[in-house]
Amino acid sequence: MSGTDYYKLLGVDKNASDEEIKKKYRKLALKYHPDHTKGNKEAEEKFKQISEAYAVLSDKEKRKQYDTFGSTDFHQRFSQEDIFRNFDFGSIFKEFGFGGGGSSSGRGGGTRFSFGGDSFFGNRRGNTRQAQPKGSDIVYELPLTLEEVATGTSRTISLRHSGHSEKITVKIPSGMTDGKKLRLSGKGEISHYGGPKGDLFIKAKVRKHPLFSVEGRDLHIVREIKLSEAILGTTIQVPTIDKKEFNLTIPLGTKHKTKMRLSGQGLPDMKTKKKGHLYVNIHVKIPKSLTKKQESLLMELSETGL
Repeated sequence: MSGTDYYKLLGVDKNASDEEIKKKYRKLALKYHPDHTKGNKEAEEKFKQISEAYAVLSDKEKRKQYDTFGSTDFHQRFSQEDIFRNFDFGSIFKEFGFGGGGSSSGRGGGTRFSFGGDSFFGNRRGNTRQAQPKGSDIVYELPLTLEEVATGTSRTISLRHSGHSEKITVKIPSGMTDGKKLRLSGKGEISHYGGPKGDLFIKAKVRKHPLFSVEGRDLHIVREIKLSEAILGTTIQVPTIDKKEFNLTIPLGTKHKTKMRLSGQGLPDMKTKKKGHLYVNIHVKIPKSLTKKQESLLMELSETGL
């Protein structure tokens, strides 16, 4: 039932307690049980679905896996055989009043069925997944400087999982901006069901930079100029993330918060390595106080119509 929401099937909240889930399943099982819906194929299918949902949500480990990976990924990891393994429906049904064992009997001899086998869920031979579900994935958040993002780097991390510590050296490619992940196959948790180990995902967490801010692959930097420089024009030096410096011409009459672009001076794309841009945000510095000479000169300029 890939894509199916088990919580919605049972009509419970994601934070529902074990007792609430059991109570809701009992109510639905009484409604859709084959003894009560003789020959109703839709009811029989519904009973299969709610039973599968209960088998997962009533198992602490399976519920954790389902909540972590979602329905689609969960069903890629768990076959139906995995879902019903070690689940005692006989005792559940006996508790609910359906009789013991893998059967249920009504007034005319009753209906026999088995969970996880061919007779109730249909013959699944030939398409049953043989592989056991793999272990849980690990997400490791790795702090990176903006310089490391720009050039790439190599880092050694220490992981503690599956009861032991492990040091792993990771090559970080250039362009691994905030939130991007690097997958290391088989470096996650061991499987509780005999399957392969999960994967390790290195997730970039870019540290705040004193000069540059980041938007995607583009960088932004603020440079201040004097009022006279904004009016008359000037040339300023602009640093880049890879420690170069550019002479940027500021034309006369430049307004406050004008944005100028240095093409190809941003961060590289993680795959294509094509670089973004560096945007220089020009801030015109307005003095809070003036000397008498400055005030006199500005008065003269004002009289000329400036």
